[in-house]
Amino acid sequence: MPSIKMKLAVMALATSLVFVTSVAEAQDKGGIKMKLTSPAFEHNAFIPKKFTGQGEDVNPALVIENIPEGTKSLALIVDDPDAPMGTWVHWVVYDISVVSRIEENGIPGKQGINDFRRKDYGGPNPPSGTHRYFFKIYALDAMLELKEGISKKELEKALQGHMLDKAELIGLYKRS
Repeated sequence: MPSIKMKLAVMALATSLVFVTSVAEAQDKGGIKMKLTSPAFEHNAFIPKKFTGQGEDVNPALVIENIPEGTKSLALIVDDPDAPMGTWVHWVVYDISVVSRIEENGIPGKQGINDFRRKDYGGPNPPSGTHRYFFKIYALDAMLELKEGISKKELEKALQGHMLDKAELIGLYKRS
């Protein structure tokens, strides 16, 4: 006959599996999935010149919806997977307070180093053709408390085990 400890452990595991399955199912159905948008451009549409290296080179405003309960901080990575030398990092930001909006030309948290070797937003400025720019927001269960100036790779490593949800917005840009 199974011990009481064994029965409790099985019940706790079953409850955990039901919760995880419920969250996954709700996210798949769009019930609680976090969403990232911008008033400056639609998903898979062109980013206005103002927010590029050919314009004012300032970040667009971003709107974050359905941030999960328990979120303690946000992190943001903006990169271009279409760059000729491999993925080009445009912005790395972390330890962002839980907010529903990142303001245009704002510094919402600690900034990491981008591939322009700067700790700020570096707007799109592709050498040729149309490139895709991925704005990726992560809801985290902790403030990461990392020093400023870390790389995208270091941030991605620090995110492991802390992600509650993530959302993505893709913008396009072609030099004029």
